[in-house]
Amino acid sequence: MTSILEIEIDEKLSLREIQVTDAPAIFGIIDSNREYLRQWLPFVDFTHKVSDTESYIKSILVHPYETRELTYVIIYENVIVGLIGFVRSDKANKRTEIGYWLAEEYQGNGIVTTACQTLVDAAFRVLNVNRVQIKVAKENEKSKKIPQRLGFVFEGIERQGEWVNDRFYDLELYSLLRSEWQKRKV
Repeated sequence: MTSILEIEIDEKLSLREIQVTDAPAIFGIIDSNREYLRQWLPFVDFTHKVSDTESYIKSILVHPYETRELTYVIIYENVIVGLIGFVRSDKANKRTEIGYWLAEEYQGNGIVTTACQTLVDAAFRVLNVNRVQIKVAKENEKSKKIPQRLGFVFEGIERQGEWVNDRFYDLELYSLLRSEWQKRKV
């Protein structure tokens, strides 16, 4: 796998591969946005202290770079404001999924849309995948707009696809194929 450890997007926004030293900042975001994030993210209720976040990061970094799920901190105006990365990648079938979350106060600035577009381009150019997908809770209106803005195709509903806190959520599945991405790049 080709290394894409740091991605400078513009003067305000960049992505950097997650590091254990990021744990206090990431935990701080989770802790101060707990009620907001827990609506859609199952890990929030299991993240009680910085060491929980450190354990999560170590569980990613323990894998060799070639097989690791690439996870990035989103840095906006020199502050870590969320995470984004490739999840559930399937090298044999040349596909990956993008997952993301952002502190509530930074929403509405196009940060995740821009970061997602950057990872989509990297997935096709660098990682050589054929398919990128994004799954979003059906009720999460803000998050659904991201794949829609990026030209992903709505494929359907994964019924009761994710257990979050106290209930199952239906997930909307969006995808973009290499051939569709190439047409847009011409």
